[in-house]
Amino acid sequence: MAAIGNRLTLLAFVVVAGVISSGNNMVSGQCRGDLNGLMSQCAVYVQKSGPKAEPSGECCKVVKSVDVPCVCGHIPKEAEQMISMDKAVYVAEFCGVPLHRGMKCGSYTIP
Repeated sequence: MAAIGNRLTLLAFVVVAGVISSGNNMVSGQCRGDLNGLMSQCAVYVQKSGPKAEPSGECCKVVKSVDVPCVCGHIPKEAEQMISMDKAVYVAEFCGVPLHRGMKCGSYTIP
């Protein structure tokens, strides 16, 4: 059963990475930081399936190096089908990158 869960997590990561990478050139031209590292280190914490979980130190290190508000403004709708925007906001805030109330992250408005 754990092997199936790991495969689904890997599949979700690959799909999310592909969707975000399709817009990655635009985002990387406008937003500072390691977007590939953000996807590789944090994807498991923001996928729609599963509970909220505290992100790893590696994930937080990358989150702190990325212009999160800029990235939030460039999340494609296709990615939102696989990413929990609530979890993404949780990860940013857990890692010490607060996002302001009322700000949009993709189509999600931060409460």
